[in-house]
Amino acid sequence: MASRKYNLHDGKVGSALTVRLTPKASRSTIAGIAQDGTVKVHVTAAPEEGQDNEALVELLADVLGVPKPNICIIAGEVGRDKIVSVLGLDAVTLTKLVRAYLE
Repeated sequence: MASRKYNLHDGKVGSALTVRLTPKASRSTIAGIAQDGTVKVHVTAAPEEGQDNEALVELLADVLGVPKPNICIIAGEVGRDKIVSVLGLDAVTLTKLVRAYLE
C-alpha cells in the first residue's frame, strides 16, 4: 500500500472543497457544480509538471480573493479529482463566492 502524504495546517480557520479538474480547456473558469457538490474547474494549462495544478490555484485565488499561499491541494495532485484546502475562508463564504462567480 502506497503511503499518502497529508499537508496539515496548524489549527488555522479554513475550508475544503472537492474539485474535478479539466486541463487543456479553451479557457480557465469554474464551469459548474456537480450534484455531489464537486466544483468543476477548467484550466488552459496542460497536466505536465504540475502546470494544471498551478493554474487551478491561481484561478481559485482570484475567484475567492485569497492569497495563493492560502490554497493547497491536499489530495489528488496527479489525478483530476482533488481536495483543495482554502485557509481564511469558512465553507459558507467559499460556497457563496463560487456561486456568485457562476451567476
